[in-house]
Amino acid sequence: MKQLTLSSSISFEGTALHTGETVHVTLNPSDANTGIVFVRTDLDNVEIPADVKFVNRTNRQTILQKGDASVGTVEHLMASLYALGIDNCRIDLDGSEIPILDGSAAPLVALIEKAGITEQEEDKNYYVLEDTFTYKSEDGGEIMAIPSEEFEVTALIDYGSSVLGPQHAHLDKMVNFGEEIASARTFSFLRELEPLLDQGLIKGGDLNNAIVYVDQEIAPTTLEKLKKAFDREDVQVTQNGTLNNIQLRFSNEAARHKLLDVVGDLALIGRPLKARIMATKPGHGINAEFTKALAAKIRKEESKPRPPKYDPNATPVKTVEQIMDLIPHRSPFLLVDKIIELSDSHVVGIKSVTMNEPFFVGHFPGSPVMPGVLQVEAMAQCGGILALSTVPDPENYLTFFMKIDNVKFKKKVVPGDTLIFDLKLITPIRRGIVHMQGRAFVGDTLVSEAELMAQITK
Repeated sequence: MKQLTLSSSISFEGTALHTGETVHVTLNPSDANTGIVFVRTDLDNVEIPADVKFVNRTNRQTILQKGDASVGTVEHLMASLYALGIDNCRIDLDGSEIPILDGSAAPLVALIEKAGITEQEEDKNYYVLEDTFTYKSEDGGEIMAIPSEEFEVTALIDYGSSVLGPQHAHLDKMVNFGEEIASARTFSFLRELEPLLDQGLIKGGDLNNAIVYVDQEIAPTTLEKLKKAFDREDVQVTQNGTLNNIQLRFSNEAARHKLLDVVGDLALIGRPLKARIMATKPGHGINAEFTKALAAKIRKEESKPRPPKYDPNATPVKTVEQIMDLIPHRSPFLLVDKIIELSDSHVVGIKSVTMNEPFFVGHFPGSPVMPGVLQVEAMAQCGGILALSTVPDPENYLTFFMKIDNVKFKKKVVPGDTLIFDLKLITPIRRGIVHMQGRAFVGDTLVSEAELMAQITK
């Protein structure tokens, strides 16, 4: 699937929930592989990538910070972009916070759809989860990622409230985000509002953009604070246990909004995922910590050498007969069965290890292990095939070792294993000198590696 960006720029303006400032935002198309980037136009166009490593605070919102520049309440916009598959977008804003609008992602989804979506030439950079990954917080929250062919999310919440009981929400396909999740609004408990007001937060709060659940008696002083904060003459508690008779859009609107936040915070991984996410007691804090931990896992995995793809049913580039036309090695010292990839700078060869190998007679009786030196020799033979493929008369040349460096043996090789040798030139071949990095894999496991230098001689 190809990367996506907007077809045109589109702007909106609104009040920031926590600072109360009026902020103007413009979403712009962006080139492939540039990702999502926030640009503070009021601060000399400081760019803040939508990357979890820039998460600075998660107090009732997700805040990204780079140097002295920050942008807060990014979660609803990030969820909208992620759900609609937008990989690349430049977001210009003249304030420190994305406007809250109606407290949901629905207006943002509508804006993105109005701008249009354009397919780009580059492929999406999916991360496909291959094993279960879990993060637990000290307060009992847990987010678990399970391998899946699609990206799907389940959120479970339970605040021990008599008004807002246990709820769960599930989204099995991102194409349903706009209809099932986007319009769920942010919420809070009345008991949480007073300290937030005392901290100078939610200056842009309004009963039209937040659901306030009431599960305790309202003190007169709190009532006055609410009237002042929301600029209303009358604040009441309804039969639904919410302030001023706000109409819920879903019976489980709170759980759906928490799911929305999970999507938005997880989008800061910076690439689309193929995994099923199960979030218990999610919140911006645990969402960010889970995303950071998953990002670290991805970096660690992708820093490891990856084996070439091997299809045993595919026609080889060179059969064993063709290999013997190139190099002089013969049984019992021919250690390459076929070549599956060959270019001017790399070669991939295959060796099937069987109990019939003569070296297993003495290495070791009762516990057969392929000698490491022969693994390196097999790499060298693959490298020789690469080198001799560059001359018109390979039958008139021999290949000799000059140096072997940085040899490491990671795991033993035994009968039944299929070795995949992957060799790449470190420098171009000059004056017959061949300098290569060689790696040997069994399946996805790196079993040995070495840096090889040889010379081809007529």
